[in-house]
Amino acid sequence: MNLPPRLRTHVPLRPLWLCRNCGTPWPCAVARLSLKCEYWDRRADLPVLMAEVMHEAVTELIRINPVELDPTDVFIRFIGWTQRIPDRPSG
Repeated sequence: MNLPPRLRTHVPLRPLWLCRNCGTPWPCAVARLSLKCEYWDRRADLPVLMAEVMHEAVTELIRINPVELDPTDVFIRFIGWTQRIPDRPSG
């Protein structure tokens, strides 16, 4: 899917894992929308991708700030939202 430029600019600033565009924790709302659009026809692939991304993020976040991360918060941030993709409207 060819996404509009405004959606492609919401990418992670690593190793902080903040959005380069809006400065909120990545994936921000726009990045989530972009990913949902991109993976619309491959919904099972999105949580797998985000699990890989979560692993990279946790590794980098712990390296720059060795304070324990809350596993529930990390899961929701990177994977939990991926299951809320509605079915394609019929008609």
